[in-house]
Amino acid sequence: MSTQEHTPEESVSEEQVAPSAAENATAVDESPETNAAAAADAPAPAPAVPAPRPSAVPRPTAMPRPPATAIRPAVPAASAAPAPVSTVDAATWGRVTEDGTVSVREGEEWREVGQYPDGTPAEALAYFVRKFEDLAFKVSTLEQRVQAGGSGAGDLSKQAQHLVVEVTDAAAVGDLAGLRARLDALTASLADASAAEAQASKAAVDAAIAERTALVERSEAIAAQDLSSVQWKQVTEEMSSLFDAWQSHQQNGLRLPKGTANQLWKRFRDARATVDRQRRAFYAELDETHKVARDRKSRLVERAEALAPKGVDGIPAYRGLLDEWKSAGRAGRKADDALWARFKAAGDALYSARAEQAAATEAESAPRIEARTALLEEAKAVRDEANLVKARALLTRIQRQWDEVGRIFPREKERALDDRLRVIEQELKSREDVDWKRNNPETKARAGAMSEQLLQAIAKLESERDAAEKSGDAKALKEATDALEARRAWLSALDG
Repeated sequence: MSTQEHTPEESVSEEQVAPSAAENATAVDESPETNAAAAADAPAPAPAVPAPRPSAVPRPTAMPRPPATAIRPAVPAASAAPAPVSTVDAATWGRVTEDGTVSVREGEEWREVGQYPDGTPAEALAYFVRKFEDLAFKVSTLEQRVQAGGSGAGDLSKQAQHLVVEVTDAAAVGDLAGLRARLDALTASLADASAAEAQASKAAVDAAIAERTALVERSEAIAAQDLSSVQWKQVTEEMSSLFDAWQSHQQNGLRLPKGTANQLWKRFRDARATVDRQRRAFYAELDETHKVARDRKSRLVERAEALAPKGVDGIPAYRGLLDEWKSAGRAGRKADDALWARFKAAGDALYSARAEQAAATEAESAPRIEARTALLEEAKAVRDEANLVKARALLTRIQRQWDEVGRIFPREKERALDDRLRVIEQELKSREDVDWKRNNPETKARAGAMSEQLLQAIAKLESERDAAEKSGDAKALKEATDALEARRAWLSALDG
C-alpha cells in the first residue's frame, strides 16, 4: 500500500495496522453508513457509487490485521496523545470505495488520500485515521510546549509552519480543518512572541557588537599612542588580555553578522599588528644596544682582571674603569649580573690586597698609637695647670714628643688622636686670650681712665641723691638713685 505522503513515523504505523496481501484479496467501496456497519460485523450493504480514482496513487505495503474492536494511535503509552477517533467519527470524516480508495471530507468536498485494497473498509479507515491521530498528536505536543514555555518562539513558529504543511492535503482521515484551525491559532499566538524574540535577539547582537567594538577601540587607542616611550611589558600584557577577551567573546558570545564581524576583526588585527611591529622593532633595537654595552663591559672586565698582579697600585686604574662601567649602559639583566660579578671580583681582589697592607701597617703602628695615647693622658695636666706659662711649656714639650713618635696608619686612627690633642690646644689658647685681654697695658690704661670717670660720676650722683633726699624731691631722688646704680654696675664690670 502507498499514500500521498510517507514518513518514517508512518512506516512504523503501517507495520502495526496494515493487513497482509494473503488475507485481503479485494477491497470494496463503502459509504459512511456501511463503514459503521462493517465495524459492528454487520452484513455489507450494496456498494455506493465509486468515487473518481486517481491515475497514479501508490499502493501501501501489506500489514498485519489489527483487532476489529480497537483503533490504537501509534504513540507511546506514556505520551499525552489525544483520544482515539471512534469508528463513527472515522465514518464521518472518511469513506472507502469498492477498489479500496480512501477519501477524506474537507468541508463539503471529498479528497482522495490513498488506496488500501488488501483489507476491509474498517481497516482502511483505521489506517488513515491513525495517520490523522499522528498529526493530531504532533499538534497537541506543540500546543503543550507553547503553554509550558522555555522554548524559543521562533523555533516553535517554524515547527507550527512545518505542521501546517504536513496537515495541508495530508493523507489522513479526520478533522483536518480543525487541526489547521488549531495550527492557525498557534501561529497567530507565536507571531508576536517571535517578533519580540527577534527584537531581543537584535538587541543582544547589538550589545555584542558594542562589546567587541570596545575591544577594537581600546586596541586602536594603544596602537595610536607614542609607542617609543611606553612600558612594553604593560602594553604587551594589555594587548594579550584584549586578545583573550576577543577569543572568549568569539567562542562564547553571540554570532555577529559576517560583514560586521569581519570589519571589526580587520580593525582589531591591524591595531594588534601595529603594536606587534613596534614591539619587535623596540626589542630589536634594545638587543643591539645591549650587545654594544655587553661588548664594552666585557672589555672592561678583562682590563679589571688584568690589574690583579698590581695589587694596591692597581686601585686607581680600577676606579677609572668603574667610571667607564657606569657610563657603558645596560646590557640586559642576566648579562649585567654576570659581568658585574666578574668586575666586582677583580676589584675585591685589589681592595683585599690594600686591606692586607693596611692591616700590616696598622700592626707596625701599634707602638706609636700607644705612645701618643700616653701623651694624651699626660696632656690632661695642661687643663689643670693654673699658671698659663707652665701650662704652655708642658703642652709644647708634649707636642714635640708627639711629632717625634712618627706617622700612624691607618690614617683614620691618626686623625682621631690628633683631634683629641687639638681640643687641649684650643682650650689653652682660649685661656691665654682671656689673660692677654685682661693684662694688656693699653687695655689697662683705657680701663683706668674710664674707672676714674665713673668714680667722679658716682661721687656727683651721690651728692645729688643726698640733696634730693633732704629736699624731699622724690622724682629727683629716684633718678639719682637709678643713675648711681648703673654707674656702680659699670665700674664693677670694668674692674672684673
